[in-house]
Amino acid sequence: MAPHSILSLAILALAGSALGQSVDGAKYDFPSGGPPGSFFAASTRLPVSALQSAAARASIVPPKATYPVSREPGAPLSTLHSDWVNFRQGAALSWVADMDVDCDGKDWKCNSNGDGQPQTNWGTLAAYEVPWIVIPDQVLTANPTLLPGNNVAAVICNGNMFYGILGDTNGDNPQITGEASWVMARTCFPDEGLSGDKGHVDADVTYIVFTGKDAVLPSSALGKTYLTNFSTLRAMGDKLVGALVSNLKLSTRSPQQSLTTLVTSAIRSSTPTGAAASSSATPSRVIHPTPAGRVTPAVSATPSRLLHPTPAVSATPSASASSIPEGCFCDDDDDDDDDNN
Repeated sequence: MAPHSILSLAILALAGSALGQSVDGAKYDFPSGGPPGSFFAASTRLPVSALQSAAARASIVPPKATYPVSREPGAPLSTLHSDWVNFRQGAALSWVADMDVDCDGKDWKCNSNGDGQPQTNWGTLAAYEVPWIVIPDQVLTANPTLLPGNNVAAVICNGNMFYGILGDTNGDNPQITGEASWVMARTCFPDEGLSGDKGHVDADVTYIVFTGKDAVLPSSALGKTYLTNFSTLRAMGDKLVGALVSNLKLSTRSPQQSLTTLVTSAIRSSTPTGAAASSSATPSRVIHPTPAGRVTPAVSATPSRLLHPTPAVSATPSASASSIPEGCFCDDDDDDDDDNN
C-alpha cells in the first residue's frame, strides 16, 4: 500500500473526533428523534465499495455459521464468514443478510413489535438511540472470546457505511440473522417506514463485527441504556476498518474523489419521507454483489438458497435450521484473539 494511504489510515481515528458528539442519550430516545446518521457514519476516506466487494469474496465457512434470514418457511439462508478473524488488527466476522428491526431493551414496545423483550444481552439498550446489530445466540455461545459483547460493528447498507455495536442476540426457533436496532435500520433505509414488524427485505446489507476484547466499546462511551459518546464509537470504527482495509490491501480514497458511498451530513433516522421501497418484495429475494462491489438483486431459484455473495464461493448445502452444524469459530490461535486491535 502506498505511504500516503497508510498515513490516511493512521489519521482516521483522529478525524472522527472532529464531528463527534457526547450526548445525553435520553434526549434522543424517541422513535422520531434518534441521533442523526452523521453521529455514527464512517469516514469518507474509507473505500466502502471495495470493502463490500471484499466481503463478497469471503469464502471460509466455519461451523455454526448458517442461519435463515426470517422464520418464514423456505426463507433463504445467510452464512457468516471467518476469513478475517486471525488478523492481529481489524479482525472481524462478515456476512450478508436483510435487515429486520430489533426493539428489545428499553424501547421494546416500539411500533408493531409483537415479540419484544425488555432487555438486551448486555444491558437494557434503547433501540431508538443506540445503533446496534444482532447475531444468532449460538454464535455468541460458541465464541465468548471472539465476541465478549458490545463489539464495534460496521454496517454497509444502501450505499453507506455506519458504525454500531453488537448489542443483542437472536434466540428464536429457528435462530435468524439480519437484524439491527430501530435507529440503525431506519438510518440505513429512511424511506421504507421500517418498524417492529416491517424490515428491509432485500438481502443486500453487509455486516462486519470486529472481534476480541480490544474491539469492545468502552463503558466511558456506553452505559447500560444509552450510547453517550459517538466520537469514541466513530473513532474506534474508523481505526478498526482502517486496519482491516490495510490488511486487505485496499486503497483509501482522497477527499476529491467522487463516489457515492457514505453519509456525512445529518440523516434523521426518524421521519420516513416516502413509501416503503421494498415492502412488496418476497422474503426469498437474494443478492449477489459483483466484483466491483455493486449489488444486483436476483430472485432465488430455490426457497432455501444460501446468501453466498458471489458465485465463486462454494455454497454450503442448503439446510433447515435444525440441520445447522455444531461447532465454533475457534482454532489453534484462539489465545491470540485478545491481541487483535
